[in-house]
Amino acid sequence: MPDNTIRRTILATAIALSMPLAHAQEYPSRAITFVVPFGPGSATDQLARAIGQGVTEQTGQVVVIENKPGASAMIGASDVARATPDGYRVLITTNTSQSANPHLYTKLSYDPVKDFEPVTLLGSGGQIMVVNPSSSVKTVSDFIKLAKDSPGKLTFGSGSSSSRVAGELFQQMAGVQLLHIPYKSNPLVITDLLGGQIDMMMADMATGLPQVKAGKLRALGVTTSKPSPLSPDVPTIAAAGVPGYEMGYWFAAYVPAGTPTPTVSKLHDVLVAATTRNAATQFYAQTGTQAVTSTPAELAEFQKAETEKWGAIIKKAGIQPS
Repeated sequence: MPDNTIRRTILATAIALSMPLAHAQEYPSRAITFVVPFGPGSATDQLARAIGQGVTEQTGQVVVIENKPGASAMIGASDVARATPDGYRVLITTNTSQSANPHLYTKLSYDPVKDFEPVTLLGSGGQIMVVNPSSSVKTVSDFIKLAKDSPGKLTFGSGSSSSRVAGELFQQMAGVQLLHIPYKSNPLVITDLLGGQIDMMMADMATGLPQVKAGKLRALGVTTSKPSPLSPDVPTIAAAGVPGYEMGYWFAAYVPAGTPTPTVSKLHDVLVAATTRNAATQFYAQTGTQAVTSTPAELAEFQKAETEKWGAIIKKAGIQPS
């Protein structure tokens, strides 16, 4: 083989081997889209916007927030699962799409494991049990008594699996029968609760607490094991009438399966750094959300464990997959 042919072969091989590294060094070179599988105003939406601001501050690239609510986060998750694996379409989601849905539905339009590359955890939080302030219910015990007096008559709404399972577990542990009303997103549930169309919801803190502080909703209890520092006067549901009750949720970022490892690594570093930026720290502080990050491998293991955990909770609550 002539020397110049050998040189060309070596050069071509070197270029091919350097392409993933070059791509990672250049990424991101254009706008990134964060797909949120819940509606505007939801906790996930608020976090995505805060993290997006931090990404823009670091990279100079615009972050577009695209809300795709509905079907218990399946619409948004499916969208990212089918996207080009280049790091420019990122799913900012929760345990709803990645851990709970496999146990709530007999058929999903995406695979929570095979269709995604995990990037990082972004946070965790608790929920707050709320009713309309015009209700005669003042405490968790009041609600349980009213529900037992009228089995199947009181309603609770949910716009995410976290919210739904929290309500279903409450039924199971409190020994009451409620009527579940599904919504596309939690802010829509809040609207109907404010309007008196439903009786109760388990709202994420980011969505429900501002309404409580404004006097538009009444808080009965929080789903965490300890009272929230943002609402210390609101007892835990466990202490207020349902011993042992506890529920929470988490946020995380994913990209389509097949996204190059260097790109995932660069995105991971940018997202983790974004959690320490001002917009994100304000979100965490104002909503009682705990900032939590991880490596991609740690998120994969965490998701596996959480899928088993949520499966056990859903089975215990007697929820039948639809």
